[in-house]
Amino acid sequence: QVQLVESGGGLVQAGGSLRLSCAASGRTFSTYVMGWFRQAPGKEREFVVGISRNGGATVYADSVKGRFTISRDNAKNTVLLQMNSLKPEDTAVYYCAASRTILVARSTEDYLYWGQGTQVTVSS
Repeated sequence: QVQLVESGGGLVQAGGSLRLSCAASGRTFSTYVMGWFRQAPGKEREFVVGISRNGGATVYADSVKGRFTISRDNAKNTVLLQMNSLKPEDTAVYYCAASRTILVARSTEDYLYWGQGTQVTVSS
């Protein structure tokens, strides 16, 4: 089992940057595909970005391509999400999640473990 704790959310002006961090417990972190999802009020949770087990492959939602960057450090059991050029429509609760799929998955149903979420608010 994996426990995930996100941090780094906050309030930022449009055009600004934030870096989210996800700390994972356990000794099997490197065996999980990791993903970031977000959920805005009144909307379904949506895929943002995912990274393969060794960090060699990443998949981004079109809405964040070129602005967000995901990375992981398996020695530190950590996944980072660098968010640049933030827009008001990026406002949401951001969740870190772990999956046992072989390839990076986009569906929430493929992710077994979830963090509690961290709020990101982008003001215009």
